[in-house]
Amino acid sequence: MTLKIPYGESNFQKVIKEGFVYIDKTQYIPMLEVAGSHLFLLRPRRFGKSLFLSMLEYYYDIAYKSEFETLFGQLAIGQAPTPTRNSYQIVFMDFSGIDTDGGHDAIFQRFSSKLEMHLQTFLRRYAYPDSYQEALRSKISPADKMQQFVELLGEQKFLLLIDEYDHFANSILADDLKLFQRIMGKGGFVRSFYEVLKTATQRGTLDRLFVTGVTPIMLDSMTSGFNIGKNLSLHEKFNEAIGFTESEVMSLLQPLVDDCSLDIGDLLFDTRRWYNGYRFNLKATETVYNANMLLYFVDSFDRERCEYPEPMMDENIASDYGKIMKMFSIGNRDTNFEVLDELINTGEVHALQRRKFEFDKGFDRDDFISLLAYMGFVTLGRKTLSGEVFVIPNYAIQEFYFHYFKVELERRNQFSIPNHTLRLAVEQLALYADFQPLLAEMVRALQLLSNRDAMGMDEKHVKVLLLTLLYQTQIYFIQSERELNRKYPDILLLERNPIAVPYQHLIELKYSKKSDKEAGWAAKKQEGIEQVQGYLQLPEIAKLKDLVAWVLVTDGEQIEALRIQTTSL
Repeated sequence: MTLKIPYGESNFQKVIKEGFVYIDKTQYIPMLEVAGSHLFLLRPRRFGKSLFLSMLEYYYDIAYKSEFETLFGQLAIGQAPTPTRNSYQIVFMDFSGIDTDGGHDAIFQRFSSKLEMHLQTFLRRYAYPDSYQEALRSKISPADKMQQFVELLGEQKFLLLIDEYDHFANSILADDLKLFQRIMGKGGFVRSFYEVLKTATQRGTLDRLFVTGVTPIMLDSMTSGFNIGKNLSLHEKFNEAIGFTESEVMSLLQPLVDDCSLDIGDLLFDTRRWYNGYRFNLKATETVYNANMLLYFVDSFDRERCEYPEPMMDENIASDYGKIMKMFSIGNRDTNFEVLDELINTGEVHALQRRKFEFDKGFDRDDFISLLAYMGFVTLGRKTLSGEVFVIPNYAIQEFYFHYFKVELERRNQFSIPNHTLRLAVEQLALYADFQPLLAEMVRALQLLSNRDAMGMDEKHVKVLLLTLLYQTQIYFIQSERELNRKYPDILLLERNPIAVPYQHLIELKYSKKSDKEAGWAAKKQEGIEQVQGYLQLPEIAKLKDLVAWVLVTDGEQIEALRIQTTSL
């Protein structure tokens, strides 16, 4: 059975009427109504927020009352609707796509135009007099337009849905903190707009409000300008409201299992390590999948050849996350780089999770790590006495880190490692088990780094450099210090569907101090050989076909590669 996958679809009515598969999230509607009237739910980019918001629009909009059974009859809420169903006129706003170039006045104009477009759409949709539209056009500022709109509606209650409320604001923040504070802070045109909304809720005209976005930074910056919103983002009950649980993912993967005679366990294992891992409250029992990443996988799966998509990450999603990486420049860039270095070395960082951001008091390490969590670059792992431990959620995000780490290494040390050279070098390793081209690139980079004393060079940093070079290609699935029967091989380069390669690799790296070159080098080499021979006895390693094992010995400038005989070749 082939399902219609709603990848890239954010219109709930289209998804239901045109027979796309829909993962039912309508059971959260009663929970939202109990939670409050003015709600915020924040999740990383491309997580499924827009479809969730569209579902709420069709549920509450009075204009779709006659379609309730068609749209919701087969869903959870259709069996037990709330009294508020199809009882509101809906104002829907989407603040993504606002160009933030050109400074304050240009952004002011674009925000104002976007707001007016949404308000005019509402007036036409519900057949208000043309004079109302003229009255709106006569106002200049976003606050004045919104105030005029509320006055025109009089006693008519409405429900406001805002999608990507902070999309443009996060772009401004990454480029210019002072401009961000001018726009969002006291007297800023965005804060003034939200102050009008707050007044409308107090008058009872704006009866309900539901807002999605990525971070609470803009909300926090407005402080008293809009202090009535309730942020549900870190609440246990809403951990799985947006994104997919594993049982929901299984329903999407089952047709692939049936069509291609795949093992559901293997398929879940691969999709879990690529797209799962997000937890927004430590008491939540489940981690969730990024919905759009998973839908891309299912939609792009090659059913004729029964092969995984290539690449495993949609370029549109990759582009979005690349833009978000600009936020690594917020605050102290050196402190942020230390966090990045710690993450790719250990896979985790410790911080006290921030629920509010107060730029007037500065922006420290805890703020930065908390921001990474909201953006989906880290997620909650476990609790400690001093705070929380944040971990990298999945392999897709791990790739982003290593791509960015290379950029930062080059920027900080003023040298370049050409990507095309790396691709050719890793290709030689994959096709011919020839390590020399990649070693040449490593040696060149190490010598440049040691000249600048950029890192306290040791085995850990040499290994991170090698991983950084490897992650610039998409030939192998890369595992670092994977636990195998309480043993931890430094690096495994494994075949990744659909890319077939003649060789897989196990790499053990040893560091020998320059001060003890002769004896130390030989001892480290022997130590590495013994470790690799132990790894090769492990069942998980022994079953790997076409495996080549290596010991790399380095002093931080030079590297020797020793190939170890294996039984798989």
